[in-house]
Amino acid sequence: MKSIKIRLIKRFKIMNLGYDFMGYSLQKEDSYSFHHIIPSRDGGLTEDSNGAILCTHTSHPYIHLIELMDEDIYNAITAELICINTQGYIDMSNLRRINDLLNNFEKEWLDKKNYKGKRMIKEEYLKRYLK
Repeated sequence: MKSIKIRLIKRFKIMNLGYDFMGYSLQKEDSYSFHHIIPSRDGGLTEDSNGAILCTHTSHPYIHLIELMDEDIYNAITAELICINTQGYIDMSNLRRINDLLNNFEKEWLDKKNYKGKRMIKEEYLKRYLK
């Protein structure tokens, strides 16, 4: 998977852009990760055409939180990730749509807390390119 991740980082010029498929930049001690657009549990393969590059400490755990909490928003973000992967570049219109979806999710869930009393949406999830 490491070579797939490196190929996608190069193909999508992630290092030059400075942000990932969801508009997040690397933070201190962070790295990029491979996200299965179609999860492997649903038959999604570990290959370039099913991958999105996300930040390990922000966008990647955030999309999985969204997956658990709001299936509609998760599916809409997934559709944008598929679009980005298919078109072969990250377009500002994709990032705007993803940002709008994240803003809608945050309107509903921003102040909600988990069973440990901590906010579900971490502060670092709110720091993205279009914010």
